[in-house]
Formats: sequence, C-alpha cells, structure tokens
Amino acid sequence: MIPTFGEHYRFQWDDLGDIDLGRPNLGPQLPVAVYRLAQYTLRETLAQRYGDDTAGDILRDAGWIAGREFCLNVLDRGQPLNAFIAELQNQLKEMGIGVLRVERADPEKLAFTLTVSEDLDCSGLPVMGTTVCDYDEGFIAGLLYAYTGQPFSAKEIDCWATGDRTCRFDVKPDALAA
Repeated sequence: MIPTFGEHYRFQWDDLGDIDLGRPNLGPQLPVAVYRLAQYTLRETLAQRYGDDTAGDILRDAGWIAGREFCLNVLDRGQPLNAFIAELQNQLKEMGIGVLRVERADPEKLAFTLTVSEDLDCSGLPVMGTTVCDYDEGFIAGLLYAYTGQPFSAKEIDCWATGDRTCRFDVKPDALAA
C-alpha cells in the first residue's frame, strides 16, 4: 500500500533531529558503505521474515514517505516543472544521493524516463540479475506526488545490479501506469 498525501505519519522531517548539534565532530557526512550496510541488512531481514516481494514493497513504501518529506522540506514546490527538476538535480547531487538526468519527458502527461547515476543504493554493486532500487522507486513516486498532488508509479527498468551502468526509471502518473 502506497501512502497518500496528507495522511499523518509518525515520521516527519523534524525526526531527523539537529545533526549539527548531535554530531559536532563528525558532521553530516558518512561513507556510502555505512548507508548500504543499513539498507541491505534491513532488506535481508525483511526478506527472511516476509519474502522478497514484501521486502521490496516495504522499502518502496518507506522510500515514498522519504521522497514526500524530502520534497516538502527541501524543495520549492511552487515553481514550474523545469525549475523544480533543476533544483531536484542540484539537491540530489549536493547531498551525494545521485546524479539525476531526464532522458525523456512528456510534461503534459507528467511521464518521464529518469536516470540516477552514482546513486547511494547500487552503483558499484556486483551484477545480481535483478533490480534492487525499490526504495528509489518509492522516493521518486513520493517526491512527485508531493509536487503534483497526483499518485505516481516509478518502475526501475535498468539497474547497476542488472549489469547497466546507471539506474533508469519509467515514471508516470498512476492513471497512465495501467
């Protein structure tokens, strides 16, 4: 179940705390390996308990909430789409999340093919034969939902873990995804 805009969640951006206060010596940065250690051990635990599909669904839902909160708290939702995408690209790169590119866009239908290179989740992983960026699918869908007010579907179609050198996502409003 993908959460919907406007619902109340226990997690909110403020729950991230005051990082400057809490980490005066170490600061806000950490190695990608530490992020992946948390994500992939959580994924493994969820898969062991609930199966691979449910683990993916849970990570996708968590990504949706994160994307929504990211959009609501980091990005300017009042700007035109092109400016919003440019700001998103800058923020993702500045925060070390990944390098976002728009390969194809139909602004009228809000349908896109997006790539994310050097991403936190999988760039540099061994080839596993399956896409692994479930969290990113949710993040993109939640982010665009917060910007547009419409539910989105983001499906990873290429991934470093499938042998590609970038992650590629087919993104469209849910009404078009059917």
